[in-house]
Amino acid sequence: MSTQYATFHLAGHLFGVEVRRVQEVLTEQPRTPAPLAPHAVAGLINLRGQVVTALDLRRRLNMPDRQEGKVAMNVVVRAAEEVWSLLVDSIGGVIEVTDSTFEPPPDTLSGPIRELIRGAYKLDGALLLVLDVDKALEIEGAESAA
Repeated sequence: MSTQYATFHLAGHLFGVEVRRVQEVLTEQPRTPAPLAPHAVAGLINLRGQVVTALDLRRRLNMPDRQEGKVAMNVVVRAAEEVWSLLVDSIGGVIEVTDSTFEPPPDTLSGPIRELIRGAYKLDGALLLVLDVDKALEIEGAESAA
């Protein structure tokens, strides 16, 4: 069996989210600040009339903030009954990998990134880190931001 992943880049790492979880990918969108929201919540976006919480994955994974002037791309994902936008550095493509090559998270990962990665695939010249979307969205106080 194989699985398709929508890929994106974040702080030099290649991440993937199962394609079935991705609703769409958007360029930078205007965001409305969400006062008192957790640090990882970058604000709210209006997605054709639907208010969607934008989660800054750099902050969620405890990575340095994006450089000033660099735009964020939006990977809009479905989780339970909600839609979220994951802010990433750039969008990759869709790749299909064989499930039998799936491995546990590398030992070199530590901290929040290790906790939010389900595992990895070794690709030619890259390591695909599979994001656990559900865990990434488990942010105390964020579920009511939108």
